[in-house]
Amino acid sequence: MFRILLLLIIIVPAAEIALLILFGQAIGLWPTIGLILLTGVLGAWLAKREGLQTIRLAQLEVEQGRVPSDMLLDGICILIGGVVLLKPGYITDALGFFLLIPQTRGIAKGFILKLFNKMARNGSFVFISRR
Repeated sequence: MFRILLLLIIIVPAAEIALLILFGQAIGLWPTIGLILLTGVLGAWLAKREGLQTIRLAQLEVEQGRVPSDMLLDGICILIGGVVLLKPGYITDALGFFLLIPQTRGIAKGFILKLFNKMARNGSFVFISRR
């Protein structure tokens, strides 16, 4: 897992720089900067909207006596998506929007759930229940 993370830390920024240069050459400097700013503002608005909606739905589930487990996964995706959108670049922006848009977030939630289950089976992630 550490090797994959290390590769991502090296490869993603390099790819982001390459894409920024390509976009800069194709559409120009100012449109490239404008697009980066636009995705940042749009991403912040979407993260706020989706985060507030998730909080409302979680409150409704708690009021009805249910554990908002699905809402917790939504919250994780929204948090990661919002943080990733803070970093300038087209790859990270695509990932951030993927995590923020409800229709695509379901795919990410399934992946996160599988990852949590795998970590729990390996013993590297422990669920603690308090009663």
